[in-house]
Amino acid sequence: MLHDRLQRSRLSLLGLSLGDALGSQFFIPGNRHHLSSQSLPPAPWQWTDDTEMACSIYLTLAVHHTIDQDALAASFARRHDFDRGYGPATNRLLRLIREGGDWRTLAADLFDGAGSWGNGAAMRVAPLGAFYADDPAEAARQAALSATATHTHPEAVAGAIAVAVAAAHAASGPQPPGPFIDQVLEYVPPGQVHDGIREARHLLTVTDPETAAYFLGNGRTVAAHDTVPFTLWAAARHLSDYQQAIWTTAAAGGDIDTTCAIVGGITAAALDPDHLPDSWRQAAEPLPDWINPS
Repeated sequence: MLHDRLQRSRLSLLGLSLGDALGSQFFIPGNRHHLSSQSLPPAPWQWTDDTEMACSIYLTLAVHHTIDQDALAASFARRHDFDRGYGPATNRLLRLIREGGDWRTLAADLFDGAGSWGNGAAMRVAPLGAFYADDPAEAARQAALSATATHTHPEAVAGAIAVAVAAAHAASGPQPPGPFIDQVLEYVPPGQVHDGIREARHLLTVTDPETAAYFLGNGRTVAAHDTVPFTLWAAARHLSDYQQAIWTTAAAGGDIDTTCAIVGGITAAALDPDHLPDSWRQAAEPLPDWINPS
C-alpha cells in the first residue's frame, strides 16, 4: 500500500516538475513563439521553486508517511535555493527558519498577521493528493497541514486543499469534467477560492483558455484565488491528456510555471510513467537525488 502511494505521488511530482520546467521557459522572450506554435523550446529547462517545494512534500511523505510539519518546514528551509524564483516573503521566511526561527510564528506573522494568500501552498501539493488518492478527506486534511507551514491565510489553505483533492480524484482515472469539479468543491471551505472553482464549473463549456482566464484569473497576481480556479478548469477539461492540459494552461499566460505545475501534478496522477512525453523528460532538469530517503 505504501509503495503504491509513493509511486503515485512520485508520478504526480514528475508531472508537476515537467509542467513547471516547460512553463518557466515562456518567461524568456525568445521562447514566446514556441508557446503560440505549441512547439518545444530549446533545452535544458530548469524547474523553479514550485518543484523544489513539491520535492520536500514528497520526501516528507516518503520518510514520515504523513505531513510532519516540523520536518516539512525544515526541509523547505534546508533545500531553499534563492535562484529558483521564490517570492520575497518566502525567501525571508525560509532564511529565518534556517537561522533558528519558529516557522509557526514566522508564517502567521506574514503580511501584518494575515498570513500569505499566495499560490505557493497550492503549487506544490499535487503529489500529496496523489499519495492520498484512496482518501480525499485525508488529502484535504494533510493539504491544510502542508499549507500552513508557510501560508496561513484561509484562501491559501483552501487553494492547497482544492489541488490536493483534485489530484486524489484524478488518480482514480478519467471522469467527466463537471462531476470531477463537484467532488473537489465538497472539500473546499467557503471563500474566494471556492467561489472561483464554482465559476470554473460553470465555464466548462468554454474552449478558449484566455476567455476562461479572463473570468477565473491566471495567477498573474500570484494569489491562490487568482490561480487555482483556472487550473482546475484546465485539468478538468483535459484530465486524460497530459500534454494538451499543459498547452491549454500555458496559453492563458500569467504565472505560467505555477499554473502548469499544478495542472501537471493533477493530470499526471492517473498516468503510467510512459504516458509522460519522453521528449519533455529529456529536456527538463531531472528531479534531485535528495528526494530519495537514505
